[in-house]
Amino acid sequence: MTAVAEGTTLAAVDLGSNSFHMIVGRVTEGELVIVDRIKEMVRLAGGLDPETRDLDAETQERALACLERFGQRLNHLPAVNVRAVGTNTLRSARNAGAFRERAEAALGHRIEIVAGMEEARLIYLGVTRSLAGEGRQLVMDIGGGSTEFIIGTGPEPETLESLHMGCVSTSRAHFPEGRITEKAADRARRAVASELEPIRGRFRRQGWERAIGASGTIRSVARVLAAQEWAPPETITADGLKKLWKRLLKAGSAEEAKLKGLKEERLPVFAGGAAVLTTAMEVLGIEEMEVSDGAMREGLLQDLLGRLHHTDVRGRTVESLCQRYHVDTEHAARVAATAGGLLDQLEPEADDDRPWYLEWAARLHEIGLDIAHSSYHKHGAYILANADMAGFSRAEQAILAALVRAHRRKFRRDTFDTVDPARRQDVARLAILLRLAAALHRSRDDTALPQPEVKEDGTTWTLTFPAGWLEEHPLTVTDLETEADFLADAGYTLRFGDTGTG
Repeated sequence: MTAVAEGTTLAAVDLGSNSFHMIVGRVTEGELVIVDRIKEMVRLAGGLDPETRDLDAETQERALACLERFGQRLNHLPAVNVRAVGTNTLRSARNAGAFRERAEAALGHRIEIVAGMEEARLIYLGVTRSLAGEGRQLVMDIGGGSTEFIIGTGPEPETLESLHMGCVSTSRAHFPEGRITEKAADRARRAVASELEPIRGRFRRQGWERAIGASGTIRSVARVLAAQEWAPPETITADGLKKLWKRLLKAGSAEEAKLKGLKEERLPVFAGGAAVLTTAMEVLGIEEMEVSDGAMREGLLQDLLGRLHHTDVRGRTVESLCQRYHVDTEHAARVAATAGGLLDQLEPEADDDRPWYLEWAARLHEIGLDIAHSSYHKHGAYILANADMAGFSRAEQAILAALVRAHRRKFRRDTFDTVDPARRQDVARLAILLRLAAALHRSRDDTALPQPEVKEDGTTWTLTFPAGWLEEHPLTVTDLETEADFLADAGYTLRFGDTGTG
């Protein structure tokens, strides 16, 4: 990866549960200047069958058509300059994998599905970039299928939560066909309060100096309150929300309420979003909330810029995991250096993300030892597949988990079943490199290891060492023989020798 040149164009695509957003920025004097924004109301969550958890065909086609339009704007950008992510609905949909393949073809770029905690981190990053300020702050973002709550100080988030409630899901569950009644509103508020109960005490104890709201639902409510003169511009107040609900209940629907400032496209999900917002402010004791222009898409752009500037939060996450699970970092660094050296020989100009995955997996390959030595590679894989890892998408965590799971003992092909099919072969190759590096450093000796020459010819791998080195290290020979047996069971051939045998 290279430094970001002046004038470089970056783009972020947010496949939200209600709306799809695309934002394009240009690097100017090291900062991102937004040059284009596109938003389309797709209502992805509205097409999720509550029983089967499948996205229906009509919604998929609507989403794909939107992504094709986005793709026309992005088709000139290299993959490294674009980051596209899916959120709650794609986390939940049973057929998300099949849809994502079609979506990637329509967009022309890879799409990641991020966990709720990562979504929350990106939201906080986007909000804090758009609203500077000191002190502790609470950020709330109501999406179509989930709502994120983050407490942080300055640019650093401290507490993150993602709850399964949003404007689309709440509207579908409690305000079908847009009907608003006292009974329905009460049910909706009780359901939202129930979701909030596990975090209420912890968040209120932490406290904050300012509350900030982000994304479409909150901005829509703020516009309505300001248009009716129920609250100052860009502000939501508890008193303003009381007046809003009085109007909604009297009218019986958002459409009949004839609210100035409310866009027609927002009508079907307005009541559900307002119920989530009102209840959250009541439960958390918020009297007034500022509204931010920044949200997850702005956070995505900033995170992408950081990756290209080599200030990737994923590196800090790996370091944090190493500390948490008491990794022998010196040994892990030696394994990483050897694995990276082998990859450099095979692909000396690799400029994609594979060198990073290999390095991170090497640094994390022994985290499972903190649980138990027996099957520690399986423990490590479980941690990496399921932990909240800032900066990593689910697909990226699946890659790391597969690499760690495959770095020792049996080399099973089905280990890679959780990896994106388009990447399985590459990840299997990285796993072999990690296996070889781990085997070469099994003695845990800090003496410098000569970098063997590596060659790959189909399923045959060959390692060549300096003359006489293998003879001086008979245990390494035994380790490589064992490794050759494991690889042979998976259909690979490992040959090794020294320059004196060739």
